[in-house]
Parts: sequence; C-alpha cells; structure tokens
Amino acid sequence: MRDRKKLKLRKFYFHPITVFIVMSLIVVLLSAILSLFEMQSTYNTVNINTHELESKIVAVENMLSFDGMKFIISNAATNFISFAPLGMLLISLIGICIAEATGFIEVFSKKYLRKLSHTQLTFIVVFLATISSLINEIGYAILIPLVAMMYQSIGRNPLTGIVTAFSGVAFGYGVSLFVGSMEVALMDSTKAAASLIDNNIHISLTSNLFFIIVASIILTVIGTIIIEKIVSPRLGKYKEREDISKTEELRIIDLEEEQQHKIERQKKEKRGLCFSLITFFVVIIIFIYMIVPSLPNSGMLLDMKETTYLGQIFGDNSYFQDGFTYMMSLLFLFMGIAYGIGAKSVKNDRDMIEKAGGYFSKIGNIIILLFVVSQFIAIFKKTNIGTIITAWFANLIEYLGFSGIPLILLVLILIAISNLFLTTPSAKWTIFSPVVVPLFMQSNISAQFAQIIARVGDSMTNGITPLLACFVIYIGYLNIYNFDKNKPITITRAIKLVSPYFGIISVVWILLVIGWYILGLPIGPGVYPTI
Repeated sequence: MRDRKKLKLRKFYFHPITVFIVMSLIVVLLSAILSLFEMQSTYNTVNINTHELESKIVAVENMLSFDGMKFIISNAATNFISFAPLGMLLISLIGICIAEATGFIEVFSKKYLRKLSHTQLTFIVVFLATISSLINEIGYAILIPLVAMMYQSIGRNPLTGIVTAFSGVAFGYGVSLFVGSMEVALMDSTKAAASLIDNNIHISLTSNLFFIIVASIILTVIGTIIIEKIVSPRLGKYKEREDISKTEELRIIDLEEEQQHKIERQKKEKRGLCFSLITFFVVIIIFIYMIVPSLPNSGMLLDMKETTYLGQIFGDNSYFQDGFTYMMSLLFLFMGIAYGIGAKSVKNDRDMIEKAGGYFSKIGNIIILLFVVSQFIAIFKKTNIGTIITAWFANLIEYLGFSGIPLILLVLILIAISNLFLTTPSAKWTIFSPVVVPLFMQSNISAQFAQIIARVGDSMTNGITPLLACFVIYIGYLNIYNFDKNKPITITRAIKLVSPYFGIISVVWILLVIGWYILGLPIGPGVYPTI
C-alpha cells in the first residue's frame, strides 16, 4: 500500500485592514436588507429641561441608497479627521517618541522597572490603566505605546504589555480613585430619568465614589492575576532577534578603558535622569496651577461657566479634559529633552528629531488602519443598527417587568450586550435610563445604583467589540510588535488574547454588584443601593 502524503492547506491570515474593509461592505449590504424589511424601533428619552418623556422612532438607514452612498463618499475625510483615536494617538506619540529618541524611556525602564518583579510591574500597569478612565480614553493613547516600549526595553514581551494596558483600560473603564468624565456623561440622564418618579431627587457627582474606589482596587488585583497566570504564559517570552551576520573573532579588550567608559556613561545617565526628574516636578506644578481657581492668572484649564469645581474640571467644556492628552505629551517631550541635555545622548535638535521620526515610520500601517476603521464605525453608526438594538433591549426590560436581583442582572447583561453595538456610554444611557431608573426606584433600588449598573455593563464588553473606537490602537500596536509579519495578528486573535480577562472580570463585576446590593453598603457619601 502506497504511503499517501497528507496535503496540508496553508492557513491564510487576513490583515485587520482587509477585515475592516470587508466588514464595512457587509454593514452596507446589511443596512440595505434591513431597510427593505423596514427594521425600526421606538424608544423614550427624557427632556432634561422639562423632565417629560419624548418618544423617538429610529429606522435603519440604507447605505446603498443615493443618500447613503453620498454620505460614505463625501464624509470620508471628515470621518477620518474627526476620528478621536487619530488625534489622541498622534499627539501622545510626539512626546513619547522624543522621550524614546533621547534614550529616556529605555534608561528609566532599565534602571527602575527592571528591579520590579513581573507581578509588581503588571500590578502597576493594570492599576494605572484601570484608573485612567478618569480622563476619557487617555489610557489607550498614552499607556499602550508607552508600556510596549518599556516592556521591550527590559526584555519582557511587548505584546504582554499591550494586552495588559488595553485590558486594564477597557474592562475597568468608568472606575477610578475619584470622580471623572464618566460621572459627567451619565449624571444628567440619571437625574432626568429619576425625576419621573421623584422631582426633588438629588444626584451628585460623588454618588458612586465609594463603589468605584473599591472596584478599581479589586479589578487591579484580579487583573494582575489573570495577566500573570493566563495571558503572559500564552504569549511566551520575548526574544530579541539575533544578528546572524555576527562572526566570532578574537579581540584584545582594554578592561580598564571599558570600565571607564561604563562609569562615564552611567554618570551621564544619572545626570540625565536628574534633569528629567526636575523637569517633571516643574511641569506638574505648572499643570496643577492651571487647574487651581482663585489665584493670580490661574484656572486656565477650568470651565468657569460651571458652578462647581468638579463641573469646572470634568464638565463637557472643560479645557483640562480636552487638553489632557496634549499635556501628557508635553510632559514626556520636556522630560525627554531634559534627559537628552543632561545625558548628552543626542548631538543636536536635528539628531533628536530624526531619531523620533524613525519611530513614526513604524506606525504607517496604523494610519491606514485608523482611516479604514473610522469609515467602518461612521458607516455603522449612520445605519442606526446599534441604536435600534439598544432600544429593543430597553423595551424588553420594560416589558418583562422584573424587580430586585433579577432586574439588576437583566439590565446588566442587556447593557453589556448592547455595548457591543453602541459603545458610547452617554448614548446608551440616554435610551436605557428612562426605563431602568424608574423601574429601579419602584423596586426600592436607588437611581444612583442604576447608574453603577450602567457603567459596569459598559465596561464588561468594551474590550471585545471592534466598534470600540480605540480598539484600533490595540490591534495596531499588536501588529507593530508582532515579529512574524507573515502571520498578522487578526481581529479574532486580538479578541482571543483578552478573552480570559473578559470572562473572569465579567464574573467579578456581577458578583461585586450583587454582593454590594445584598450587603447594602454605601456606594457614595450618604448614598446606598436601596432608597
């Protein structure tokens, strides 16, 4: 009997850019089909000024129609330029790349981070990533590229750093050690919805403060365990590519001269780090002065039209929030320049800029990916499919009429699922709150606790939906640091990398919410899960 060779089909890996283009075409075709069947939904919103319900009908927009194609073609440039991750990433990279070009990031990482154990470093990254949602999506734009550089500098797998930073931000979004942008995004809708039951209810920005502080600590601990025990072993150890052109040769080394060079280099590095540390404190003091009111020429970054300080610093028109990415970029830029001057690691400004530009050349694929993803998300949003699905879920909650723990679980799960299609927290809560908040209050559950369910449901599935705008930064950087260019990291694999984090953290979130409700612990100053 002849031996038959087994034919193996070569597995083909589609690049994420190709996949997003195909997904865009599918959405266009799907919108035409659903529009043909007149897919639509009705939902209520609460007028913030009159506190009255307003009914809205939303239908699927056909993107294959004349108007749909006109939107796709005429808004391509606008969709790209206004795409939030584009500006945030480019601005943050200016400062980070200067700091990398002067050698600051590498020397800082090797001198301080290498002394930490893997667990300690992971804990720090997860913690910073989790609380970064204090200021919108800053964690995605700053931490992902920064952590990747640092991990590579100390010989750890940069892919592990990217997954760690992304998971911490995405699955911990909305929790922090203090109130932030999430409160501002949700509070108005919560107040308006609560007024349908109690017109005199008071909901403050600190209503969820105790819960988010405890949650940030718990998520950091659990997240560290997930990364160290599950994710990191799967990704394996990082190995630098060896220069195969090296040949063995006998050399006579002047050990004394070599030692002298080492001492001089360390002296320069120490001076550079000292310069950067001084610069750090100077810049931070200036930034703090900009958010302190009632001092001479202070409060530059505050929205003085707001009546409360929290509103001034975290409000919709806060200059602090809008400019925070630029501020962090400036911090790294000044620290990098200070290090370069102190350590004499760059010859002049041209040398520094050329080195920084070399890193920017690596992100060419990300720019293309950003363009494609910006079109995909804009097209999907225009179809209204996400809004319709969210409205269906809101109507389902009202129809089922659950109460107590079943109601909490139902709302939590449906908000988490709807987040796969409508990722903006305020947009979802505008639809859910007129249904959820009154039902909670009628079940003796506080409106403030309903707001916690909104933020928890949102964070549970943030990291597994390609419709999350900053998902593009995550998958883009995975492919930058993926050495096997013949095997790009696909969307499926990118999601698979964070799936252990998603699964375990989802269970933790559910147990935390239900446990808090049963124990009746305060969720904020003078605020409890029940009325």
